[in-house]
Amino acid sequence: MFSDFLGMLALNVAPDSAATASNACFTWTRTLAPGATGNDVTQLQIRVSGWVDTGETLDVDGIYGPATAAAVRRFKAGYGLQNTTGTAGPETFALIYSLQDDDCTPAHFSYAEFTGGCGQTGFSGGAVPAATVRQNLLLVMWQLEALRHKLGDRPIVVTSGFRSVSCNRQVGGAPDSLHLYGRAADLGLSSRPTQCQLWRTARTCGFKELLGPGYPGHDDHVHVGNRETQFWRAPSC
Repeated sequence: MFSDFLGMLALNVAPDSAATASNACFTWTRTLAPGATGNDVTQLQIRVSGWVDTGETLDVDGIYGPATAAAVRRFKAGYGLQNTTGTAGPETFALIYSLQDDDCTPAHFSYAEFTGGCGQTGFSGGAVPAATVRQNLLLVMWQLEALRHKLGDRPIVVTSGFRSVSCNRQVGGAPDSLHLYGRAADLGLSSRPTQCQLWRTARTCGFKELLGPGYPGHDDHVHVGNRETQFWRAPSC
């Protein structure tokens, strides 16, 4: 599953024993291990949400349980860290800081990529408040960052992110589309990986909704999203 991991990152930081580094977006002030709870656990879960096993989804609930520990282990191994325990300390946080911008988005994705289409300039007019859309998109972006890295750090192009109700209607989206909530993204043909590479690898990134080639209306993109129950379809893959 992790044979395609490239771009390993060497970090000259202390072992995962106590949190010391800081960051403009969010600063962890303690080492996190199974049993920990709180907003700092939630922030960690968002950033490792794409490092699950095939078909799994990490609950972003602020509770550091076995699934979070497993995701942390995969995250650290995926970037070549020597300490691959399920504990998150300064080495883990330094890696996260190196991967994110000051608004908490991962370095290779931005909110601006998810506002395009229908003349939209923000996140209003959807099924939930704009602040909720932004939070939902942050999770999607970190899952996409994991997908990008697992594919050898090859660029991924987002062709559709958030849609207002009117925009969704204009493009013929489903009335209950995850795009209305900021919980989905469409990945275009100009992405460096092939559609089937995107779809197959996305199965290890925590997405419950995956649609690709061969599924009606999806021969020109791969759709990834976060829903309650699993729905994967790509007959041509």
